[in-house]
Amino acid sequence: MKFDWHGGVILRTTLVDSAYKNTQNVRRFLSHQCGPEFKFDRDLMAWIRNDDEKNMGDVVDEWRRRRTMARD
Repeated sequence: MKFDWHGGVILRTTLVDSAYKNTQNVRRFLSHQCGPEFKFDRDLMAWIRNDDEKNMGDVVDEWRRRRTMARD
């Protein structure tokens, strides 16, 4: 069964499936996990949808990694 990206409870362990959407629900989760400075960018969205198996915790960690690298 595909996850409801619009209304489902998103956890760090929620798998990113083929029905993944950048919904307001996803934005709320990522803003809560990453902080109010969270923003989607094209590179991150492409990484999320690259067909590699990942969960939402991996997405949070990748956003933080990219932000840290951008500061260095």
